[in-house]
Amino acid sequence: MTDINPVASPLASAERAPANLTVTSGWRARLMKWRVPLSILALCVLPWVLPSKALAVNVLIYGVVCVGYNLLFGYTGLLSFGHAAFFGAGAYITGIAIVHFGLPWYAAVALGVLGGGLLALVIGALSIRTRGIYFAMVTLALAQLVYYVALQASNWTGGENGLRGFTVSKIDLFGLQINFLDPLQKYYVLMAFAGLALWFVSRILNSPFGAVIEAIRENETRARACGYNVERAKLMSFTLSGLICALAGTLSAMHLAIVPLDSLHYQTSGMIVMMTLLGGAGSFFGPFVGALAFLLMEDVFSIWTSHWQIVVGSVFILFVLFLPKGIWGAVLAWRAPK
Repeated sequence: MTDINPVASPLASAERAPANLTVTSGWRARLMKWRVPLSILALCVLPWVLPSKALAVNVLIYGVVCVGYNLLFGYTGLLSFGHAAFFGAGAYITGIAIVHFGLPWYAAVALGVLGGGLLALVIGALSIRTRGIYFAMVTLALAQLVYYVALQASNWTGGENGLRGFTVSKIDLFGLQINFLDPLQKYYVLMAFAGLALWFVSRILNSPFGAVIEAIRENETRARACGYNVERAKLMSFTLSGLICALAGTLSAMHLAIVPLDSLHYQTSGMIVMMTLLGGAGSFFGPFVGALAFLLMEDVFSIWTSHWQIVVGSVFILFVLFLPKGIWGAVLAWRAPK
């Protein structure tokens, strides 16, 4: 780990500056300091303002997977088209642990997260030495390999029908029994995991390692010249991103009580990219805003037409062209001092 630290030189100090870009004036500094509790507070009121509790749960789950993806894309600058592999792997491992091995939910969740993280480590090790579109294509190809492995291993995964036959009906926490079939109680249980993921990412971004990955995003060549071990930092970022996406997959498995094969499909990877860009890549709360915007559009436009993807895709193109910072990123830019 020592070779990730920058060399002690004025150039290294200068490189840290853009990586730790914090506006010292008033509201921005306070927002950075309190971003985790403020994000959790916003998530607390979400089920009370959305049309249904099920929509709130979906926003929560996809927000977490976008938080993981944002760590790699928004903060490290690596575009991956294969993060459905980690989301689906976390879900499948959790379901398999419950269905085939009879493990309790907490052990299944832990195995799902660790399994997704291990898969991210393997795929990351195979892909990080490529750049740009080649990196994106390698991650897509490896993720599709995982998809076809799950499709063929039907005795374990259920094949095309997905994994079924498990339901988490109650959760015991320190002697307190929680009815997991109640939508509101389920939401706040899952929100506790989402809050843990937000705290974890915030700690990463506030650490020296957070400065490293942002320096790589800004200028990989200069970061390498400053003494960073760029390959190792990118691999660590890829693995941590996969861990968080796998956590979202475990939450999805517990919520749905099934694991559809589509959770591993490249369309899921594309949806994760769209949600992250809609909310604002590189912004802390943007992934949840993007998940909310995408799922709301899906709910509304699917009522009007069966071709709702065309409408959502058109909206996404408009955002890329005219609002490249996304919804939350644009709000932060608008509030920033001129």
